[in-house]
Amino acid sequence: MAIIYGVFSASNLITPSVVAIVGPQLSMFASGLFYSMYIAVFIQPFPWSFYTASVFIGIAAAVLWTAQGNCLTINSDEHTIGRNSGIFWALLQSSLFFGNLYIYFAWQGKTQISESDRRTVFIALTVISLVGAVLFFLIRKPDSENVLGEDESSDDQDLDVNESAQNNMTKAVDAFKKSLKLCVTKEMLLLSITTAYTGLELTFFSGVYGTCIGAINKFGTEEKSLIGLSGIFIGIGEILGGSLFGLLSKNNRFGRNPVVLLGILVHFIAFYLIFLNMPGDAPIAPVEGTDSSAYIKPSKEVAILCSLLLGLGDSCFNTQLLSVLGFLYSEDSAPAFAVFKFVQSICAAVAFFYSNYLLLHWQLLVMVIFGFFGTISFFTVEWEAAAIVARGSDYRSI
Repeated sequence: MAIIYGVFSASNLITPSVVAIVGPQLSMFASGLFYSMYIAVFIQPFPWSFYTASVFIGIAAAVLWTAQGNCLTINSDEHTIGRNSGIFWALLQSSLFFGNLYIYFAWQGKTQISESDRRTVFIALTVISLVGAVLFFLIRKPDSENVLGEDESSDDQDLDVNESAQNNMTKAVDAFKKSLKLCVTKEMLLLSITTAYTGLELTFFSGVYGTCIGAINKFGTEEKSLIGLSGIFIGIGEILGGSLFGLLSKNNRFGRNPVVLLGILVHFIAFYLIFLNMPGDAPIAPVEGTDSSAYIKPSKEVAILCSLLLGLGDSCFNTQLLSVLGFLYSEDSAPAFAVFKFVQSICAAVAFFYSNYLLLHWQLLVMVIFGFFGTISFFTVEWEAAAIVARGSDYRSI
């Protein structure tokens, strides 16, 4: 994870240039192939292939996310960016639900994962991943009049080889310069605080929280299967949030702030319940687990409820960040999404590092602080976005 997120964050500096030259569709396809390669490594893993694939998927992830944000933006307008962000997020997070559901039932009661079990799962996932990569070619190419601010030249076919190469180099350099300029704009600096919070809580719900559940011996023999069940309910929360906010975006009179406010309140409730339910040494417990207790007797029901709340709150933040970035930076969407993932992945990498050393309550405190200030900074940017729209179009439909 450290290799993946380290390479991921560094690669975001060059991905706008890659997307500018190759285009979002081909960028997503090529990245998808590297994702498939990474999954295939687990069919018969070796240390050298595992770590090498981690480097490649770090690069591929940066290209994929930048191209995805660009593709989402050019296929949306100011009336549909909120809806499309919600739909995308629900589709993305459905993997959490279906993947963990399969593992929960297929591996229930097993104390060791056999070689045949592992191969079955990863061969199936490799095939599904390859099919998904090919399906990127079916994504429509929007008409220029429907594009949300993206500027594409229609005369590229008329250029000769030298002019085309020179044009590609110009695009690459311009995209890199735009990324650097965007980093220091007021709006992006403010959104970076919110983005940093999403990176910290991404690490928490995707890595730390499952570890905490699996480390609590008082959950009995079900502690390991509860990890899969937790993943299922995180996925349900993510899908519920993405679907709900995608459907409601057309009738949202108040913009994105209420959704982000809901997200932080849901997360604060989840953090408080986790603080009461989970012992402080759960994230750093040895392989044998921990027999410690927190302020209440560890409850499986509360633990799974918190999983649902973590997923729901995460979808609140990410759908609205995708929406506001697609709106504010409609003409520079690739660099904007690259900066977004750059900040998020760095913070996720930092969180993965300190999660091995900090007790649970300190990790929760870090997220509470970043969550509070991240929400305030998002509100500030959204109020400015509302002022922009008030001068030009109907804000209720965003």
